[in-house]
Amino acid sequence: MIDLRTYREEIKKNDIKNCYIFYSSDEDMIKENIRLIENKLIKEKLINKDFIDLNFAKFDGNNLEEFDEVINACETLPFMSDKKIVLVYRANFLGKNKKNEGVYLNFKNYIENIPESTILILYYVFKEKRERVENKVLKLSKKCDIIEIKDLKGRDLEKKVKELFEEKNKKIGVVELKLFCSNLPNNMGIIEKEVEKLCCYTLGREITKQDIGDMFPPKEEEDIFVLVDKIGDKRVKEAIDRFNELLHIGENVFNILYMIERQFNLIYQVSQYVKEGKTIEQISRIIRLPNFICTKLVGQSKKFTETQIKNAINKCLETEKILKSTSTNKKVEMEMLIIQTIAM
Repeated sequence: MIDLRTYREEIKKNDIKNCYIFYSSDEDMIKENIRLIENKLIKEKLINKDFIDLNFAKFDGNNLEEFDEVINACETLPFMSDKKIVLVYRANFLGKNKKNEGVYLNFKNYIENIPESTILILYYVFKEKRERVENKVLKLSKKCDIIEIKDLKGRDLEKKVKELFEEKNKKIGVVELKLFCSNLPNNMGIIEKEVEKLCCYTLGREITKQDIGDMFPPKEEEDIFVLVDKIGDKRVKEAIDRFNELLHIGENVFNILYMIERQFNLIYQVSQYVKEGKTIEQISRIIRLPNFICTKLVGQSKKFTETQIKNAINKCLETEKILKSTSTNKKVEMEMLIIQTIAM
């Protein structure tokens, strides 16, 4: 097995092997590193960029019942080029699943016969954090390069995120960068979207800590967005599960109720402004919330009729009175609120 740094250095030096296997929990990171091979082959004119589609065969590993079709693609000569790429994505036969063991064995037996003109790439996306590269695959390390792309953390994450800002000609301070990175998940696709979002939000000016605070509302606010989404989608079980998760992490019932009521009030305000023909930017200035929050609210407003929104607000007020005036089971009352709001 080789590390990611070694892999990238080899690609830079044009030391490209015939076979690669990637493992990671982040599919976007895998795709990004596969693109390095594709771009290098095009740059070195080993693949004619005008015919890249004809020299890049892709197979869904989830639906692969036999490896023969991959072998056929590998054996076919490149079109108007010196090299071609054959990719097997989400190759589940590289994981624990014994169902496609025959496919794995065919792949294993074929590795040594890959033509010089073909670069065969396979990748497997970890389904849980505890998953590791299978021993059966590690044994192939003398025949192909195996790369496990681990989650970016600390300085490595900060370096990568800084590069993303630089690509957009945007500067970010050291303190702001650390704060921004501390709020990011281990998913490059989401990270790229968050960088894009922050660049748009701070267009024409420097990034401040307040901007990052606006970008990432407190966890409970985000959870309320998800909860209200589930209510809007009429998903009773998922909505109640989300409510119970909030209780489990120590959220107060009254705070959850307040946040739900506030959310529906915001949805109502936004829906009225949309009716008046106001833009997201105008609504953002009026209710003093960032554009991306207003965009989310507009999306949620489309899941409810005006009557449903008003009824939900009234139901929240009724539930608040019940919780304050009686010794009722607060959890049950909140679950009833969710069920009745969905039934409206």
